[in-house]
Formats: sequence, C-alpha cells, structure tokens
Amino acid sequence: MRATRLLAAAALLAALLAVSAAAAKLDLDEVDDSEVLEALLAVDEEEEDAAPPGGGGGAEAVRRTQSMVLVLDNDNAARAVRDHPELLLLGYAPWCERSAKLMPRFAEAAAALRAMGSAVAFAKLDGERFPKAASTVGVNGFPSVLLFVNGTEHAYTGLHTKDAIVTWVRKKTGTPVIRIESKDSAEELLKKGQTFALGLFKNYEGTDHEEFMKAATAENEVQFVETNDRNVAKILFPGIASEEQFLGLVKSEPEKFEKFDGAFEEKEILQFVELNKFPLITVFTDLNSAKVYSSPIKLQVFTFAEAYDFEDLESIVQEVARGFKTKIMFIYVDTAEENLAKPFLTLYGLEGDKPTVTAFDTSKGTKYVLEADINAKNLKEFSLSLLDGTLPPYFRSEPVPQEKGLVEKVVGRTFDSSVLQSPHNILLEAHAPWCVDCEAISKNIEKLAKHFSGLDNLKFARIDASVNEHPKLQVNNYPTLLLYPAEDKTNPIKLSKKLSLKDMARFLKEKLQISDVEIKEKLQTPNIETVAAADNVKDEL
Repeated sequence: MRATRLLAAAALLAALLAVSAAAAKLDLDEVDDSEVLEALLAVDEEEEDAAPPGGGGGAEAVRRTQSMVLVLDNDNAARAVRDHPELLLLGYAPWCERSAKLMPRFAEAAAALRAMGSAVAFAKLDGERFPKAASTVGVNGFPSVLLFVNGTEHAYTGLHTKDAIVTWVRKKTGTPVIRIESKDSAEELLKKGQTFALGLFKNYEGTDHEEFMKAATAENEVQFVETNDRNVAKILFPGIASEEQFLGLVKSEPEKFEKFDGAFEEKEILQFVELNKFPLITVFTDLNSAKVYSSPIKLQVFTFAEAYDFEDLESIVQEVARGFKTKIMFIYVDTAEENLAKPFLTLYGLEGDKPTVTAFDTSKGTKYVLEADINAKNLKEFSLSLLDGTLPPYFRSEPVPQEKGLVEKVVGRTFDSSVLQSPHNILLEAHAPWCVDCEAISKNIEKLAKHFSGLDNLKFARIDASVNEHPKLQVNNYPTLLLYPAEDKTNPIKLSKKLSLKDMARFLKEKLQISDVEIKEKLQTPNIETVAAADNVKDEL
C-alpha cells in the first residue's frame, strides 16, 4: 500500500509545477498558497513522515498544513462537515488515474477561491484507506468533489477544470453573479480566458434582471457577470450597440461572441447558454466526456485523426461547424489517445488508421459514417443530410466472403441478399468469438447442415453479430438461433439454444414439413462427399 501511495505522489509531482505557476498568476501570497497547494496534493503518509519522532519543526509544519487543508479520516470526517459552514471536499484513491488528473485542478481551484477571500474550508479524504469515513460523507466513487453548505451535500458533476470548479463553488455559496464596475476589472476578466455570460442592466432591477439572476443561480458551470455601464460592457462584448439591456455569451475561441435574442426568461436564458457554451470544435477529453455525452445537442459529428492530420482539417471542420451552431455538435478525437478513440472506433468497426468522420444521433443511438473524401463540400452535405434525417445509417460489416459452404457465412452487407431476400427457409446462427456456449451450438448447426444437405428449401447460415449489424437483426445474447420462413421473413422464429441436436432436427422437419423420405431421396445424389458427411451424423439424429 505504501509503495502505491508513493507512486501516486510521483505521478502528481509534474502537476504540482503547473499548479505553482497558476498560483503565481493569481498574485497569491507565495508561502501560504504554496502550502495550500502542496497540502492538497500531498499523499497522507508523506505528511506523517514530515513529523520526526519527538516533534520539532516537521510536526509544526504538518499542523500548519492541516489547519489549511483538513485531512479527513474515520474519526474526524463527520465532525468536519458539522463544524464548517462551507467545506469543499476531494475524495480520492491513490491508485486512481482520474483522481491524479483531477487533484491539481482541484488544488488550483482551492487556491483561486482562497485568493478571492472565500470562506470555504478545504479537505481531502483517501476513500480507500478510510472507507467508513467515505461512506459517512457520501464519497461513493473516485474521484468525488463534494461541497457541504451548512451540512447539506452538493455533488460536483461538471468539468474537471479550475474555472468550472470555482464557478460552481461560488454559485453554491451565494455568489451567482460577479458585478463588473470598471474597465480595469473588465480587462482582468478577459485575461482569464474563461467562458462567461454577460448581462447589461441599467439599474440591476426589474423582472428581466430577476430572470437573469435565477438563470445564473441554476447554471452551475458558466460564470454570469453583470454591469450597468455600456462602456465596460463593450470591452467584454464589442458588438453591443445602443441597447440599454443586453445578454451575450463570451468564449475563448475563434467564434467568441454569441448574442442572446430571446425573451428574458430563466428557461430561455439557460437554453441559450447550454446550446452555445461549447466551442465550434470540442476537443474530446477525459475531463469533458460526460458533458459531451449529456449535451442537449443530440446530433454529433466526430472527426478522428492524429494531431498532425487534424491540422490540415481543422479549418474545414470549423467552416462547416459555423453553419450548424446549436444544431450539430462537432467533436475532434485524437486517435493517438487510444483510451478515448478506441471505444468509438470499435463501435463503428473502424480501425482509425486514417482521418475519419462519423456521426451519432444520441436520441436514437443511430450511427453514420462519411464514406467520401473529407472536404468542405462533402462534410457540409453529410451534415445537412444528418440534420434533415435523410442520411442513411451506418451498420458494421465484415468484408463480403468469397466462398460459401454448407453453413454460409453472412455479414452485414450480405444479410439482405442471403437471408431476407432469399427464397429459401434460412436457419441463422448469430454468434460471437468470445461466446463460451457458441462452440457447441456451432457444431450442431454444422451437423444439421450436413443432414439436411441437398434440400432446396432449407439453407443454414451463420453471422458474427459482434462485428456485423443490420437494422432487421436484433441480437441480445449469444448464441441466438433464428429460423426465417420462406413465406415470412419479417417474423423469424427463435429456437431455444437448449434444444438437443435431435430436437432441432425434429423442429425443422415439423415446421417446414420435411419428411424422412424426402431427405433420403435427396441423399441419392452423386455428390459422394455430401452423402458421406450425412452418413456420419445419421446415428446422432
């Protein structure tokens, strides 16, 4: 356990350097804030090691550190929540990679809040080492960020960034809106490079302002700011004209300004912010993945490429994305980041060895692939078809097989011709390579194919449903046996995989009205190999 903690500490060392740089930008007190950051990033056992036997300076340093950052355990966790009106807690585990990534961002946020004069206390809890304490305060997974306000728990579910955490904490502790009253304050806000909603109100009063305040309180991620000075507002949003009242969104990306044209109602303001807060191209990361999945923009276009390839494509994607703002979300996934790209590419059955554009409708679970060259014209047409619902869905498929045997291999692209459009009765086995029970069923299907070989009205087929898809093929478990009667391919009959070989043969003969005489007649064929194969399974049937 100790070795694991030391490895975690080493993994966070580089992050601490970045945090220290961020602290310097905040103009913080060098000694005190360094202690805050180090305390938040420190591994608990190292803090214990800082105190040499018999006390001394090391023990005093630990006490000073723990007065700024509470290190919770089974004995003090509940008391800490009870004794502090506002407590920001990080629950983590030393082995958790996501904890290691979040910890420096959490530390930056804590330092920023301290610099702002926030009364929030900071705490951390090793939930693996102290599971009882974790259960007591509501740490149910790693990492967890929890804010307790007068004992009431608020779980953080936003982006794992300093600005997002700071904004959320300030809103939950009674500061939903920042008031900007001078040009200098406006310039300082712009330097931070964060997304914010700007409201211009002459007297900070009235129904519209009340709705603005309600929206500011309800929106957890985007900072709301307000001013009553048009000159100050124009520094933040140069496009303001003569309006006495104004609302807009300011972002740190090429498409920087978005003007609100709706009614000043909480619901409309929130919808405006939610639809416009993402950039033209969202770079997909571990930190924002949850927000991408839960975005209210249900149509999403993904570009998969290595960074050097995307440099040539970025301007094309931006140009097209500009025409579909708030309607389609454009996302870039770096294929060098296998943990991010591979799950998506596997879903589509693609390799990702070259730049690829796909799309996904999160409301229907429907997939699409741009199979033409990636250029502005093709990407725009692809996006238009996606938007108007005329884009054909994409279904995974292996290459079309060149040879056919007694049991025909069916793939996604041949499912129509081999199964649905075939004039024969088709017994289809849907399997997967990793399926434990499939091997025995596959052997029985091969024996049945040999036994019934030569019959014109019955064919046997097999499809690997883990890599082949078709809209008319729904497989929920493996193996699945489906009989498609020649007269009605729309209603396949599902066979129990528990049937014995004899039971399957009996079922087929009864359902398809095949007589033993008919089977014997078909075996009078000069195909010696088929006759021999059938003879080998006679005894089993």
